[in-house]
Amino acid sequence: MNDIYLEISKLSDKFRTMAYGLISDENEVNEAVQELLLYLLQMNPTTLKTIYEKDGIDGVTRYGAVALRRALTSPRSNYYYKYKKYYTHIDSLTSAVTYNEMETGETIPSKHLYNLPNELTDDYVWTSLEKIDVALEDNFSWYDKKVFELYYYEGNTLSSLAAKTGISRNSLYTTIDKVRTELKYKLSE
Repeated sequence: MNDIYLEISKLSDKFRTMAYGLISDENEVNEAVQELLLYLLQMNPTTLKTIYEKDGIDGVTRYGAVALRRALTSPRSNYYYKYKKYYTHIDSLTSAVTYNEMETGETIPSKHLYNLPNELTDDYVWTSLEKIDVALEDNFSWYDKKVFELYYYEGNTLSSLAAKTGISRNSLYTTIDKVRTELKYKLSE
């Protein structure tokens, strides 16, 4: 297997060239190729060995090309979740400003971590939690309120909550679902 892994490591330039056919950003290309190499190293060794024995390094290259294309084009790929989704979200936060001058006078393009808005604070989260607490206090019985708090505020799972309280999982789920639905309605008013 080590021989196969050594051969795969020599293919990184070839995979990089393939990735440039799909995207043009050098950083994305490097990240995608690294993710592909990691995928090939972590895949089932017998499957990799079968591909290598059947078609040689050419078969591994073709398999890698298909995996690379899927990683770069599918929104369900690991590459998408690790890199594209995260950086696309950051870029959408910063796209309103074209350039930003830092305190040092250095000009930084908008797609940079320094340009994340400072207005994103926890104040909004606390305000929402306060509204939920008030709605729980005013509209629900002590039982419904306590079950909801144990589930959401203390981070219990349904199974752990059922084990702690002795209440069936189905009953807990029904209560939590009822409170959640009612809260959505009350908070949307």
